[in-house]
Amino acid sequence: MSGTRTGGAAAGNGAGRAGPTDGRVERGNRTRRLVLDRTMDVASVEGLEGLSLGRIATELALSKSGVFALFGSKEELQLATVRAAVDVYVAHVVRPARELPPGVARVWALCHNWLAYSANRVFRGGCFFCGVSAEFDARGGPVHDAIATARAEWVGYVERTLNAARRAGGLVADTDVPQLAFEIIALMEAANARSVLHGETLAYERAGNGVLHRLRGVATDPGALPEGPGEIRVPETA
Repeated sequence: MSGTRTGGAAAGNGAGRAGPTDGRVERGNRTRRLVLDRTMDVASVEGLEGLSLGRIATELALSKSGVFALFGSKEELQLATVRAAVDVYVAHVVRPARELPPGVARVWALCHNWLAYSANRVFRGGCFFCGVSAEFDARGGPVHDAIATARAEWVGYVERTLNAARRAGGLVADTDVPQLAFEIIALMEAANARSVLHGETLAYERAGNGVLHRLRGVATDPGALPEGPGEIRVPETA
């Protein structure tokens, strides 16, 4: 996730070679996106240990040497997959809620986005991070650390969103934000687990009702929240 690197040598090579170089970079970027789209889908169902450079190359009809040149090792492929999944997660769950001003409505939008992200099977295996967390939770190493960091950042973001709602007057002043964040995340992840295991849609409605009940208990204006979570359906093809 490091920034784009630029250097004097690259700037001084002249425009004559810029076109072919840019073309190779773009082709590499397209291949990288293609690979990561596939690895995220595979990992959400089979886990990150189910990934290998050879397997992905074969499934996508790419050269193994080309995939190796992009990622270098299975571990780097796993780490790149986690980073790509973070970007997808942010796009579906976090970013849309930012359009709302701080308050209880934004908190609920964030929760509803999460339930929809899981129910709509943005990742075929449900929430990507729920799955890979169970796979790596008792291990050490860079992949474990990347997953743990992503999960910690999500919890931190939920807590910051709740704190912003409290500062804006949407939650009562003595709201225990860490406890509230723990409870609503637990409800949502329980819905994901039940739905993935049993193919059950009702779990999302139950989780949504639970989150709304908890938020109404600390909202200064409970009427700002909907009466129910609305329809959150698992696609028939899931």
